[in-house]
Amino acid sequence: MTEALAKLYGPQFQRDPGALYEDIRRRYGPVAPVLLEGDVPAWFVCGYRELHQVTTDAQLFARDTRRWNAWDRIPDDWPLMAYVVYNRSIMFTEGPEHRRRATAISDALASVDQFDLGAHCERIADQLIDKFAGSGEAELMSQYAERIPLQAAAVMCGMTEADTPGLVADLVASLDSTGANSMEAFDRVQETMRVLVEDKRELPGQDVPSALLADAANLTGEEIRLDLLLILSAAHQHTTNWIGNTIRLMLTDDRFATNLSGGRASVGDALNEVLWHDTPTQNYIGRIATRDTRLGGQRIRTGDLLVLGLAAANADPHVQAADPGAGGNRAQMSFGHGEHGCPYPAPELAETIAKTSVEVLLDRLPDLTLAVPAEALNWRASVWMRALTALPVTFTPTYVP
Repeated sequence: MTEALAKLYGPQFQRDPGALYEDIRRRYGPVAPVLLEGDVPAWFVCGYRELHQVTTDAQLFARDTRRWNAWDRIPDDWPLMAYVVYNRSIMFTEGPEHRRRATAISDALASVDQFDLGAHCERIADQLIDKFAGSGEAELMSQYAERIPLQAAAVMCGMTEADTPGLVADLVASLDSTGANSMEAFDRVQETMRVLVEDKRELPGQDVPSALLADAANLTGEEIRLDLLLILSAAHQHTTNWIGNTIRLMLTDDRFATNLSGGRASVGDALNEVLWHDTPTQNYIGRIATRDTRLGGQRIRTGDLLVLGLAAANADPHVQAADPGAGGNRAQMSFGHGEHGCPYPAPELAETIAKTSVEVLLDRLPDLTLAVPAEALNWRASVWMRALTALPVTFTPTYVP
């Protein structure tokens, strides 16, 4: 690999990742050599069919990152370290062990009543809107979108509202690939989860960690702590940015702008379109090849790292030619695929949170308008997330008694 390889970081990537994905596909095809932060080499899987193949074949393309053949070149302070260094969370488990853990998580999440979750999200949304409704202006990422998913997830985990502010800050910092303190923040979140599990062991309730503790899989405290961290991280980051990207779409696209007032039917369409064209989770590390193979015309060697290009695969011309957003097509890769994809029913719970959040906002503030030109909105410098740094809006002030 040479300096001419595309970089999945830096100004060009942050400015227009979609254009970069298109250029990578044009130059190399569905599987491409790229450089991650620090010019660390990897393979970028940007073809829809190839991504489906990688995520389906868990034996050839495995999750245990201890197999990675580049560890001797990775510094201890690498910004992406938190997401490749092996731990005993479900993220890195394989085979029967993975299925044991995944089944327990799915069962615990299935115990969440989606109607209750939606009602709780409505209350959270109303309370947040009440705080800024009278001002006629708001910054919807920090004042709204970032707060609802984690508060909802905290309720599912039996946490108090007082626990969430510090947890939000640490989760955001831990997922910031450009931040110098990402590992420290990651460690603080793990400690919060450890305390939560111990509290639930002493006083169980009707919540996800209590269900995991009682599951027949006989999970250890460490397993539950690590898996709860993943659940909260996914609930917060993916759903927060799904909300933000959907509000942006509905405020900038004429197809949706005319339906803002009372247009609940269009919210579902906008949410699905965002998953196809502006998905919150852009890329994911990833998979490690367990033997030499060929994929998308490239020779992959044992131990090579593959980055799952979720957004790029959704934009694959072979898929886009069929107008994937039409008719509620849900075959996008935004939640991954295969046994290491987002566990059922997590996508449904995320959609409940996101849909309720957008609907309540548009019901309460039907004349919502961007406070800046759409092209002035900025995106976070993250290889993982397609996330707005801010979403400033204006609206007619509403008196809240």
